[in-house]
Amino acid sequence: MDRKIRLISTDFDGTLVAHDSDPVLDPGCIELIGQLQRHGALWTINTGRSVELLESGLLDFEFPIRPDFILTSERDVFRPSHNGGKWEPFGDWNDRCAQAHAELFNSAQSVLTEIIDFVNGKTKARVIYLGPAAEGVVATSEEEMDRITEFVEQVRTRQPEFNYQRNTIYLRFCHADYHKGAALAELSRLINIPREEIFAAGDHHNDVSMLDGRFAAMPACPANAIDQVKDAVRSARGYVAEREFGAGVREALLHFLNGNALKN
Repeated sequence: MDRKIRLISTDFDGTLVAHDSDPVLDPGCIELIGQLQRHGALWTINTGRSVELLESGLLDFEFPIRPDFILTSERDVFRPSHNGGKWEPFGDWNDRCAQAHAELFNSAQSVLTEIIDFVNGKTKARVIYLGPAAEGVVATSEEEMDRITEFVEQVRTRQPEFNYQRNTIYLRFCHADYHKGAALAELSRLINIPREEIFAAGDHHNDVSMLDGRFAAMPACPANAIDQVKDAVRSARGYVAEREFGAGVREALLHFLNGNALKN
């Protein structure tokens, strides 16, 4: 398969970063992304991390290249700042996103209360608060998080706009219309790059929205991805790599580039 890749959207933890490996970054993957950047492709990190935590990760793991954009907290869109700062909101998406979440959480108090009561009374997990507002849940195991998400799925039928993003034992409450895929779609709209020229790679539950084929025509995942992600990628006619983490991302990029990073 031989396509032009103009936008690369990668998850961070578990996709580019292999926390239990040495090195944590696959040198060949980082070199290839940098090579593609030099030949005109744009790279965005699409992560559940906040801006601050992502910047810490880029520093801690000694990334030798910088993303052109960042999509953070599974919803927000940022570009490099023109006034000397590191990142600034790109367009009005972040404001619209914040407003939608404020309205949702104001109207979904009964749903939230029921979830919080379940977590506190029926599990060993803990609710995470941002100020007075419940932001998410941290479970003690993947199995416990499975139980929690099953309960959330039951109660959210009363208010379908109320949803969540999950990554391993972590869960964040959110509006159903805002996720990694939607953020990628907004970025592609702002920079005028069509779905057909977008590559996306991720490994976990919260990556499915950018890997199901709606927003990136070249979805991929490394071999360490969970089964749900692999199924989504296969269903979207994407590429499931044989190698793990960054090496798998490099393998997938080369697959779509027909083995030649510079051909396009």
